[in-house]
Amino acid sequence: QVQLVESGGGLVQAGGSLRLSCAASGRTFSSYAMGWFRQVSGLEREFVAAISWRGSRNYASSKMGRFTISRDDAKNTVYMQRNSLNPEDTAVYYCAAGPNIRGYGYDYWGQGTQVTVSS
Repeated sequence: QVQLVESGGGLVQAGGSLRLSCAASGRTFSSYAMGWFRQVSGLEREFVAAISWRGSRNYASSKMGRFTISRDDAKNTVYMQRNSLNPEDTAVYYCAAGPNIRGYGYDYWGQGTQVTVSS
């Protein structure tokens, strides 16, 4: 089992920056790919980005490339940074641990952290 706890969400003004953290505990963190997903109210959860244990990154689209994912295996933590936020980034953001960086098949999920971007 892997337990994941996200933090860093909240209310941010448009144009501001955001850094989300996801702390992992349990089984060996460094053996998993770590991903970030988000869910806008009323829509399905969507893949944002993932990073492998080797540091390879995958972003879901050019739009998602405005996020930067990173990990610190010494701290068992994965991060997601985004500058120049806009209201369309308002969502619940989830981190997850899984077998690949393609955005599917993830086994473990955090509870999510709300990000609200005001205009």
